[in-house]
Parts: sequence; structure tokens; C-alpha cells
Amino acid sequence: MQENRNDKLVLKELRQITKNPGCWKENIDEVAEKLDNGYSIEVKAKALWLLGEMGLKNPVEIEEHVEDIAGFLEDENPKLRERSANAIGRIGRANKNLIMPYFDELMEMRHDEFENVRHAFVWACENIAINAPELFFEKLNIFCEMISDSGQKVRIEAPEMFRVIGKRSPEHVKPYLEELECLAENDEDPTVRIHCAGAIRITKKALKERKNL
Repeated sequence: MQENRNDKLVLKELRQITKNPGCWKENIDEVAEKLDNGYSIEVKAKALWLLGEMGLKNPVEIEEHVEDIAGFLEDENPKLRERSANAIGRIGRANKNLIMPYFDELMEMRHDEFENVRHAFVWACENIAINAPELFFEKLNIFCEMISDSGQKVRIEAPEMFRVIGKRSPEHVKPYLEELECLAENDEDPTVRIHCAGAIRITKKALKERKNL
């Protein structure tokens, strides 16, 4: 019972920090301490999520903790793998160089047996691709295949990768337009159809704009 009470106090503290982004920079070290084995899975999960948001805003200050955050990519607990991927995505969005030593590990998470982890993988890649689309130019086939994933959340999220890349580097999405159009018209899931259609629209708009330059 004492451990549960302590968890509640720590989680309350983390929630208070979360609500006050102005104090994030000076609290990064304190939050990173919560990744220690002395804390529960729930506390570590919350800390990982918060560190990702902190890293997006403060990439210089998060750098010394990225190795510890990435260490959870292969944790035995799926919740911690999920949150680690989320955090790596946010940090990588701010500065791709901080997460490059762990990029191959992140890419392997597409094979994770848990749907939530695979979904976090796609979401993390989208975040990184916003400012570093070149990392995924040769990997788009992975996300095309994931539109047929066994998990609905993954299937819904995967087309969003083509929207992100299509806006920034439409020529790399162009080879996938025919398949995306087929999915936009015929997929059984209405949200998948909507997201595929959105990716097509954004990509074609970007292609047209580039042609008119």
C-alpha cells in the first residue's frame, strides 16, 4: 500500500510539471530520475511521455537522457516500449541527430507483437519525418504494408506517413499514389479511406506547386 501511495504522489508531481511547460527545462533531470528501477511501470510510462514533450521543446537539455529513454525501446513491458517510441519521435522531431544512434532499433518496432507499440512506431516516424523526411525515402514501402496491419489503429495511422512525406517531398510518394487511390476507394475502414485520400490530396497539391515554380 505504501508503494501505491508513493506512486500517487509521484504521478501527481509529474502531472503538475506537465501542466506548466514554462518549468520544463529546469525539471528535465528530475523527471528523468523517474526512469530508475525503483519506480513503477506507471510512473516510468508517464515520465517517458513527459520527457518526449520536454525534448521537443528543449532538445539541448534532453540530450544527456536520450540513451536512457531509448533503452526502453526493447523493454519487456509493451507500455514502456510504446512510450519510449513516442518520446524518441518527439525528440527526433526537434533534432534527428539525437536519435540516430537508436534509429535502427526504432525501425524494428514495426514487428512488435503489440498493436499499441506498432502504432507508436508509426506515430514516432511521422514526427521525425516532419523535419527529416529524407530518413524515410527508402522506407515508405514499410508504411504501405502497414496499411494492411492486423491492428486497426495501425492501419488508420499508416497512411498519415504519406501525408507527412507527401507535403515535403511529394516525388517520393508519387510511386505510391496508385495504391493509395485504390485504398481510398475500396478499403473496408472509412478512416483508412479518409487518411489515404488526404495523403493523395496533399501530395498532388505539392507536386502541382513544384511544377509551377
